[in-house]
Amino acid sequence: MNLSVHLDADTANAAATECLAGWLLQPSTRNIMVAGGNTPLELYRRIAQRRLKLSHLNVFALDEYVGVPLDEPRNCANLLRRSVVDAWGLPLKQFFAVSSMAQDALGSVEDHERLIAKAGGLDVVVLGLGQNGHLGFNEPGSVEDSEGRLIDLYPSSIDANRNWFAGHYAPAQGATVGLRTILAARHVLIMAYGGHKAMAVEAMINGPRSAGCPASFLQDHPDTRVFLDHAAASQLDRQRRNQ
Repeated sequence: MNLSVHLDADTANAAATECLAGWLLQPSTRNIMVAGGNTPLELYRRIAQRRLKLSHLNVFALDEYVGVPLDEPRNCANLLRRSVVDAWGLPLKQFFAVSSMAQDALGSVEDHERLIAKAGGLDVVVLGLGQNGHLGFNEPGSVEDSEGRLIDLYPSSIDANRNWFAGHYAPAQGATVGLRTILAARHVLIMAYGGHKAMAVEAMINGPRSAGCPASFLQDHPDTRVFLDHAAASQLDRQRRNQ
């Protein structure tokens, strides 16, 4: 892992933008996976501001809330369509999401994984770090070679979902791409900001590698860039923070 620790989220996002822009402009980059939620939104906005020529990209959603209406603006598909696909000027036909409808979600995420494999795998993945160490909806207990599936969410994730949807929904299940597909990506960018993420950051970076903290499996990934603010890095020792 390559750690980049900054005074605050603003300066961390500036550094993350430089990293991501460089990856997106590589001629070999074709398939990118993006996470929903609050943490990456500023990164997506900054990329949009640069008006890069990115119309060649295929964009895949990382996950989706299960049991939320398809037209809910805050579900992952609609959020990512606005903040990535539309904002970056990409053709909508090159955006691939997972259904949030309970009856369709499992088949949809399984099809999603097959489509990623058919496209040649992922070049870039953008992730946020869950407070319990999850990646996407790969909650603690998720194994390293897990595949796309539905998963019952931890209470902390359900509470986060309730806050995200302003109390209108509190999804207890998620549909997620598996860790096997995430870890096979050529480049991974992960962000964590705020003191409430400090314990998850420490577990992700200092290990042990285990299903107890799915993000810890990134320790062996050949090119993972971690962007933190000081609060999220507060449980790391000084030497590690300065790497």
